[in-house]
Amino acid sequence: MSITTEQIKELRDATGVSIMQCKKALEEANGDKEKALVILRKKSKEVAEKKENRALGAGVVASYIHAGGGVGTMIELSCETDFVGRNKDFQKLAYDIALHIAAMNPEFLKAEDIPKETKIKAQEVFKEEVKDKPEEMQEKILEGKLAAYFSERILLEQKFVKNPELTIQNLVEEAVQKFGEKMEIHRFIRFSVK
Repeated sequence: MSITTEQIKELRDATGVSIMQCKKALEEANGDKEKALVILRKKSKEVAEKKENRALGAGVVASYIHAGGGVGTMIELSCETDFVGRNKDFQKLAYDIALHIAAMNPEFLKAEDIPKETKIKAQEVFKEEVKDKPEEMQEKILEGKLAAYFSERILLEQKFVKNPELTIQNLVEEAVQKFGEKMEIHRFIRFSVK
């Protein structure tokens, strides 16, 4: 199947990934845009993993104040170089994540940030909920409930408000592939008058 420049342009506009990567993904997916998107997401995760040990020396601090001034957020998005840190698309990514934080109110950046006491308390609550279930299923149900409960409170595991098909982690991994540098959310804070 011949891949048209229009198909490549459409995929590039949707992802921001290089023309060659879009062309390869479309060829691998036999022209199917949805399959090509899956292929690019898979590759973005692989690219991010390869760059994991690189040092972060630049980045941007972005903020978002919701209309009316009732909610405000700040985020530090780190990258390797000033060249990427000054890039408008990189800065827009940081702003979009700040907007997401204002909307979704995450409590933790990643699972490792959850205090042990918080995990124990949640486990106690959910143990009560599963006590009437068959004994052999209780542990599995408990794990599922805990995973669902905390995924709503962990920024990197939350579904992105602008595109629920992506988590914030996926969004960062796609940016790593797009910019060719390691990047990560270093920290964030959310203020609310309520």
